[in-house]
Amino acid sequence: MQTQLARIAELAKSGREVKVRNVQYLLGQEENLVECFQELKKRKASGVDGVSLEEYGKNLSGNLQGLISRMKSWSYHPQPVRRVYIPKADGKKRPLGIPATEDKIVQAGMTKILDAVFEPSFLGCSFGFRKGAGCHEALWKLGDMIYRNPVQWIIDVDIERFFDTVDHEWMMKFVEHRIGDKNFLRMLKRLLRSGVMEGNQYSETTIGTPQGGIISPVLANIYLHYVLDLWFEKVMKKICWGYAGMVRYADDFVICAENEVDAKRIMEKLRERLSKFGLKVSEEKTRIVKFGRGTGSKDTFNFLGFTHYNTVGRNGSYKVGRKTEKKRFARALMSLNLWLRRIRNACSVKEWWKLLLVKIQGHFRYYGISGNFRFLKRFLNEVRGLVLKWLNRRSQKKTIIWVDMPEYLKRHPLPTPRIYHDLYRPYPIG
Repeated sequence: MQTQLARIAELAKSGREVKVRNVQYLLGQEENLVECFQELKKRKASGVDGVSLEEYGKNLSGNLQGLISRMKSWSYHPQPVRRVYIPKADGKKRPLGIPATEDKIVQAGMTKILDAVFEPSFLGCSFGFRKGAGCHEALWKLGDMIYRNPVQWIIDVDIERFFDTVDHEWMMKFVEHRIGDKNFLRMLKRLLRSGVMEGNQYSETTIGTPQGGIISPVLANIYLHYVLDLWFEKVMKKICWGYAGMVRYADDFVICAENEVDAKRIMEKLRERLSKFGLKVSEEKTRIVKFGRGTGSKDTFNFLGFTHYNTVGRNGSYKVGRKTEKKRFARALMSLNLWLRRIRNACSVKEWWKLLLVKIQGHFRYYGISGNFRFLKRFLNEVRGLVLKWLNRRSQKKTIIWVDMPEYLKRHPLPTPRIYHDLYRPYPIG
């Protein structure tokens, strides 16, 4: 499949107006669907069909042949996604959609095709769910943008319920810019309108893409590529009096501006632009802050889990400081506390200690960026307290006291905080 997708990508690169007109056949090849199945994460929650990946894989060839047959005869209809809710840091809940196993495989195949076709078109300001364009690359690009340019103002933007308000008609028009395969477009439309099952209640989906679906990230990038990225690059930059730049990670983005007049104009035009395509700025979470070299501002803004602030390096020169966002820090500890509470008596300490190390290491690998070492150490200290708390609640008799904790950790060491990502290197040009 990689070879076939590489050919499609080359065709997509060959011209701005070139349309790829034959891609649906890739979903009709069993070996391609096997590859998609193998790349899915195992032991994940199942959809409305209740069939896990492990169960589906017991008769993989037979199941896939049946799926291909139904896709060719157009009797295949994606099942409604199962809606679940996860808590957010502000006390609210975020809705997630879990597709059925069979639909996950189809979505994985369609995602590969959309990636191959649209990846060459995406701009350098677009990050998130792209190869080599993750969270830390976005942070790196933003810091370098502020450092190298006369940035004095930051527009911190939040799109209200983006995944729930994506307009299907506009989405199909955007996809049709580069894909002319009517069968693929028909399949995509069915997927978008597959509906949602919440408990025993079915709801139609006339707008939105299910957050949590495999295909949703690439659809979000396509939608915002046309709605936001191209508009900012080709329209707004040309009418600004000073410097303007943007970094976007999925639906989370930050705009930099040299002067306040441009910042306010961009904000005004942005509201109009998003409204045209069914989107809305969250007024509560969107703001313009004074930020940058020479401003002397103590204002901060949050992006991708980090609070950004103005500071200076050891040599007295300006730099962008970053530290773990308070809400993210508290949420990580709360999540770990609940996990320790559930697992403390579910298995032996030896078993859950291994999982604990993985969780701590995962936190360090994400938040281990230049200038954030103090918050890594603080997190580790808080974790030690939680571990002591729940070790002592495994039974009525205390197993360990605080003064003995250092000795215990010598025998059972926790991961050491370290910096994994140097964000003060110059961002590569091109």
